[in-house]
Amino acid sequence: MQNSKTKKPIEIKISTVVAVSVILHIAELPVLAAALDEMTGGAPDFFDDEIAVIDVGALDPAAAALDWAALTDLLKSHHLNPMAVRNAPAELHSDIKAHGMSIDAVTTPRAGAVASAPAIEMMAEPAKPEAPVAPTAAMAAMIVDTPVRAGQRIYARGADLIITAVVNNGAEVIADGSIHIYAPLRGRALAGASGNPDARIFAMVMEPELVSIAGIYRTFENGFPQDLGQHPAQVRLVGDKIEIVALNPASRS
Repeated sequence: MQNSKTKKPIEIKISTVVAVSVILHIAELPVLAAALDEMTGGAPDFFDDEIAVIDVGALDPAAAALDWAALTDLLKSHHLNPMAVRNAPAELHSDIKAHGMSIDAVTTPRAGAVASAPAIEMMAEPAKPEAPVAPTAAMAAMIVDTPVRAGQRIYARGADLIITAVVNNGAEVIADGSIHIYAPLRGRALAGASGNPDARIFAMVMEPELVSIAGIYRTFENGFPQDLGQHPAQVRLVGDKIEIVALNPASRS
């Protein structure tokens, strides 16, 4: 029997939770289902049981009411776990809570995520905090010297992330600053996770499943560009678009 004087029965600590923001532009479930199928390419493991926040701020107020039960079932069928709703009017709060979700009252993140389907927009972002991180000249760094295996998730909060070993398929590395990988990147990499658009992703071999800068992301269902794969490259944000550029010292003037 554990000593109750030395062992607390419950502890509550601050934890960083990374969520996927599901931004709805229409309420028609069949169209949303088709858009999700197109986005994921039918891959059952495209989303790995990630927490999801549903954003209804872009919906037309005159549009048909959302079927919350059917919507949550749809997201769960694609391995997304809806936990909260953002930008919902007050009259919907009781209905949302009745379906087991909370009300997310934070401000809307910057728009413009690149999505592969017009009816639903997906943006990877930290659920808390939402405030953008201002670029700093000397941001701290987290250093990882071991391979990042499938199913692992590493988050460098308030820091750059430096990895000297391979990031395997199915792994996810996240940083509020930039990500530097001195090895192949084959999993997911999300830089500027708290909103820094100046963050970048560098890898000696760039062949990722997904990259994201400040919530704007790009996936590679049809494969990584052949002219950039297997070579050192960087990912950066230009306007609201992800740009991938080769790092080739021999080509520099």
